[in-house]
Amino acid sequence: MTDGGISPVPREARAYQGHRAGLVTRFIAATIDALVAGAMLVTGYAVFAALAFLVDPRSFRFPEASLLLSLNAAFVLLVVYLSVSWAATGRTYGCHVMGLRVVDHRGRRPRPLTALLRALLYAVFPIGLLWCAVSGANRSVQDILLRTSVVYDWQPRAARAAAPPA
Repeated sequence: MTDGGISPVPREARAYQGHRAGLVTRFIAATIDALVAGAMLVTGYAVFAALAFLVDPRSFRFPEASLLLSLNAAFVLLVVYLSVSWAATGRTYGCHVMGLRVVDHRGRRPRPLTALLRALLYAVFPIGLLWCAVSGANRSVQDILLRTSVVYDWQPRAARAAAPPA
């Protein structure tokens, strides 16, 4: 509850607040995050092309991006986006949209190293998310290895001393 006695959590969602999120919700959040990362990559290319045009407009040609360079850039961008978001607030834009937050085993946002390792594991082994479907605790392979969880959390900010996830 906030100071005014009104909860920012929707009435229908209050029963789920703090519980671990399932596969479908997490998959939707991951899809949104992939689209965000793709949009950032395309924006970066457009900015690079615009700068190239400004430098020499007469002989301008769109820069050719090799597949290997593009995949490496996408990988690095995704890891940076995920790790910074999880370390800073415990949530990415996809998590925000779906009402999710990544927490450590104490119920707090992950430390920067944990967030970085989690982001690397997600980028290298995204299929690990599917383990949520068979895990009784709704935890992915990445969550099990790093002792993290993804919980429903509609609060604007993470609680300072949140209880460990259910």
